[in-house]
Amino acid sequence: MSSTLTPEKALSGGLLDVLIRAGLIAILVIFCFRIFRPFLDLMLWSVILAITFYPLYCKLKRRLGNKDGPAATVIVLVALGVLLVPIYLLGLSLATSAQHALTVVKSGGFHIPPPSESIASWPLVGERLYAVWQQAATDLTSLAQKFSPQLKGVSLTLLGKLAGLGMGLLMFIAALIIAGIIMAFAQNGHRSAVQIASRIFGPSKGPKITELCTSTIRAVAQGVVGIAFIQMLLIGVAFVLMGIPGAGLLALAVLLLGIMQIPATLITIPVIVFVIATQGVSVATIVFSVYVFVAGLADNVLKPLLLGRGVAVPMPVILIGALGGMVTNGIIGLFIGPVILAVGYQLFWQWVEDQPHEIAPADQAQA
Repeated sequence: MSSTLTPEKALSGGLLDVLIRAGLIAILVIFCFRIFRPFLDLMLWSVILAITFYPLYCKLKRRLGNKDGPAATVIVLVALGVLLVPIYLLGLSLATSAQHALTVVKSGGFHIPPPSESIASWPLVGERLYAVWQQAATDLTSLAQKFSPQLKGVSLTLLGKLAGLGMGLLMFIAALIIAGIIMAFAQNGHRSAVQIASRIFGPSKGPKITELCTSTIRAVAQGVVGIAFIQMLLIGVAFVLMGIPGAGLLALAVLLLGIMQIPATLITIPVIVFVIATQGVSVATIVFSVYVFVAGLADNVLKPLLLGRGVAVPMPVILIGALGGMVTNGIIGLFIGPVILAVGYQLFWQWVEDQPHEIAPADQAQA
């Protein structure tokens, strides 16, 4: 009997080998992803921070005698110091606000003013709103008991959000430490990134794609997240010094609005009105109002300075990235989402603009 394989059998055997290898590779990739998935956000955040701080790291490294470890350590310690101050102020503000609320409730000094008669004439919701408001003004205890299931659900949701915020801050601190380690080995990391990009996009395009991703990450991190953080510090410190109730939560709201590209004046203007209405017009309130109003507009000056250094990313892309990241990954995704979506946006348009050159008519005739 002849042992030679027909072309059909050889093709079938080769296809089967390819399918088996592809299946084994797919299984390996799936298992690797499942193992690495809990650390994905942490490592993404670490890489983003390392790329963002790397220019500062290079300057500091030259001043310290080209020593990698001390330069990375100094940046991490300074960044932790800058980060822990607003965290401490936020926690102090939350504790003070909660203690004040409990004191008011226990003392019975919390009263809701009765509603105006005109509210009942509002279309659709006027009568129901008037009834609920009137009951809250006359018998708040029974109203709270009536809506206790809804209040319990809202309370649990708020506690979950606060727990997620605390976990996000802890992860940010861990990511900052890992970013310091990445910066200390930046040369090897950059070489590996170029090799990976060259393997995927080709040797001629690999370095260009790597530089595009690096500049995009740095531009968005500095021009969006960095500006929002600076604005939060400027406004939050003024809120705390002025004794604004819930200053920490208001500062956090400024940070979130800044990342989502929403003007901080939505927070600062009502606070200014509240301060003037409660404390009157004085030198302190005027200085506070002017400072907070200007700080709320500081992003208009900082964005051209920081965001303009990198690539131009449309603001809707940043907004969608922030909202989508927050929905999918909570407070962590709020920071990571805009950066990742901006990188994807730049790579997509790089691919669109990299069209193959059309053959000239003369060349077609010669062919």
